Amino acid sequence: MHSKEPLSGTVVDQAWLTIEQVSAICLVEPDWLLQHIEEGLLPGAVSLCGIWHLSSSSLRRARRMRELERDFDAVPELAALVGDLLEELDTLRRQVRQPRQ
Repeated sequence: MHSKEPLSGTVVDQAWLTIEQVSAICLVEPDWLLQHIEEGLLPGAVSLCGIWHLSSSSLRRARRMRELERDFDAVPELAALVGDLLEELDTLRRQVRQPRQ
């Protein structure tokens, strides 16, 4: 089904990806993504004409959540919360690195 090696590459910030593309990148089944979308854990997912599309930020979030669920046996809600905290930490780190004007 899915290769054990994750896909690598650069995601453009404004890119929109289908459920199938995100599931292939994250090494998860499309149903995993749909369940997380339905539970409100993947904001940034939009259904257009019955086809789900996820933003590049949702892709990053899905990858991080999957890693947390897999590596720490975390329930989805906890993985989402930790993912939020890690995203905030990344934002704060970027702000600290930027020179003050």
